[in-house]
Amino acid sequence: MEYYSTNGEAPRADLKKAVVKGLAEDRGLYMPEEIKKLPKAFFDDMPTMRFQDIAYNVASAFFGDDVDLDALKELVYDTLQFDCPVVKVKDNIYALELFHGPTLAFKDVGARFMARLLRYFTQSEQSNSLINVLVATSGDTGSAVANGFLGVDGIHVYVLYPKGKVSPIQECQFTTLGKNITAVEVDGVFDDCQALVKSAFMDEELNQHMKLTSANSINVARFLPQAFYYFNAVARLSTLLSPLTSDIVMCVPSGNFGNICSALFGHEMGLPVKRFIAANNANDVFYNYLQTGQYEPKPSVQTLANAMDVGDPSNFARILNLYSKNGARTPEETHAAITSLISGATYSDEQIKETMRQCYAETGYILDPHGACGYQALADGLQEGEVGIFCETAHPAKFKEKVDEILGIDVEIPARLAAFMEGEKQSVPMSKDFEDFKRYLMQQ
Repeated sequence: MEYYSTNGEAPRADLKKAVVKGLAEDRGLYMPEEIKKLPKAFFDDMPTMRFQDIAYNVASAFFGDDVDLDALKELVYDTLQFDCPVVKVKDNIYALELFHGPTLAFKDVGARFMARLLRYFTQSEQSNSLINVLVATSGDTGSAVANGFLGVDGIHVYVLYPKGKVSPIQECQFTTLGKNITAVEVDGVFDDCQALVKSAFMDEELNQHMKLTSANSINVARFLPQAFYYFNAVARLSTLLSPLTSDIVMCVPSGNFGNICSALFGHEMGLPVKRFIAANNANDVFYNYLQTGQYEPKPSVQTLANAMDVGDPSNFARILNLYSKNGARTPEETHAAITSLISGATYSDEQIKETMRQCYAETGYILDPHGACGYQALADGLQEGEVGIFCETAHPAKFKEKVDEILGIDVEIPARLAAFMEGEKQSVPMSKDFEDFKRYLMQQ
């Protein structure tokens, strides 16, 4: 399958180029030329299928034209060595727990899949050149990508993160690894980190010096596999509520919008979800677009739900392209198509805290700050005849200091998370000036 750029001014690419380059030559994001519908038989069988089998069927529709099917099956099964269960929180509200992977965050799925797909492509070309992965993180992406690529031959990862703006536990998950992982501590916000990554891809001299790619959700191999767990969520809910007589609403805490974007691609493939809610913290650029039809990026605001602190979400371009049918619709028609399927919600830090307290008092369920946005959006927005699933995107222990303070409890730290905290921090201090970052990379 070929991939085109959302900016429409770059040559089309095959999957290998789209994955290895990450970003198109015109700074646009790659989009598949076709989103294949899955057959009715698949959806009929889905409730009785294992997560890995469901994911393989979805992966075959995305990548089956470009990856040997036996190799693809091995990739998927190796990626999904953990579950993403659906858990009842209260009547009609269920949590899709995405924190059962190695780094206890939803990004383990996309990061592990991308690492394996990139290795598949690099091994097939028998190249000795080192691939350098640049990834900007506002929290969980860095740890998921770093651990997904840790020890992979022929690949070096640079994790750019905003100084003082990720939780201590998140930080230790990618600054203590060493080997082929370098943490770059940027004196700025997430948007500055993301701008450095994008500028690096566009710098001709730097790209002649070293082979660069990205593992952010701008990369098709990172965000597309996240659709796997939405299909699995519907399957699991169908078994919990058999027969399933309510319409499903999927609520996704949203920062850079790769997660909800993958759900929307799943919907195009036939995922039986009635509608979606994009839950935001105080960074409400997409929420405002839904209300006004005007997209106006602004500097990100630091919040309790730090992984969602994004003021110019990259994947908005994909959502716009998807529902404009690659520019065939007017902006007004596109906005109408988006708002007919997606609604928004936005919550302040105080509202997030209150949601966490209320949910814990009423149900005993411990929400992390990001999941709290999703839970509250469902509590506020579910209609009669609907059942909601929200993404619990990271284990509450990753935000232990905040969660303990808000709920007055002592969240237990899982053993695999505690192991990260025993390592010694190693990071490279960096300004937000691209020339400084370029100079550093040119010396590598």
